[in-house]
Amino acid sequence: MLQTFSMKMTPFHTERTIRVYLPRDYFDSEAHYPVLYMHDGRNVFRDGDAIGGVSLGLELYLEKTSLELIVVGIDAAASREERIDEYCPWMNGAYSERIIGYRQTMGGKGNAYVDFLVNELKPRIDGTFRTRVHQTYLAGVSLGGLISSFAACQYPEVFRRVAGISSGFYRNQEKIEALLRESDLSLLERFYMDCGTEEAMGDPRISQEFVNSNKAIYDIVKSKVSHTHFQLVNGAAHNYSEFRKRIPDVFSFLFA
Repeated sequence: MLQTFSMKMTPFHTERTIRVYLPRDYFDSEAHYPVLYMHDGRNVFRDGDAIGGVSLGLELYLEKTSLELIVVGIDAAASREERIDEYCPWMNGAYSERIIGYRQTMGGKGNAYVDFLVNELKPRIDGTFRTRVHQTYLAGVSLGGLISSFAACQYPEVFRRVAGISSGFYRNQEKIEALLRESDLSLLERFYMDCGTEEAMGDPRISQEFVNSNKAIYDIVKSKVSHTHFQLVNGAAHNYSEFRKRIPDVFSFLFA
């Protein structure tokens, strides 16, 4: 069952749609459930809502598997530029410039976005639904993987399990590597990562840089989180048709 509501994002002075998936038996029991927060909410549950017409298909997946889990999707900002601002903790750096080929000044609002998740959205979700307050997880696609990793460093006592699907670390590569190295991640229980070998279809150089970026992060995380998994997907490009195929692997690892 999917519910939606609108919520003010105080740091950005804007309203944002929040989508909440409740397990099939939610209203027939008194059970409490773990919560998985996911970015790019429009593309999480249903193709009909998704930008581009293809979602991760989580509503159907969760109905079929009967996984006892609440999933909260936070819609992304309306524009591409605003999304980059919110999902990048820092302004785009030199590594990003080398990959993209020119300098961009977007990014830098990720800390405010994560603070909203922890200090405004999570209390509302915990106060409205029957949640297991200390079983809170976080996952995202592309830049959603970057901001999820950042959030795990900032709030490891909150986000105990993290997943990044084809994570766009490259925009803040230098900064996120440094933060991961200096952060105490001992409270994290599981960390999932994956990446396709053809992320930038038609540009082998960028595709290889994307792989290198993810492998560099994995090398740091695996030394800090005992249950860490990295999957390199041969031939996979950077699109939701490919991301969707990996959902069973993501959930099998996060909720093993």
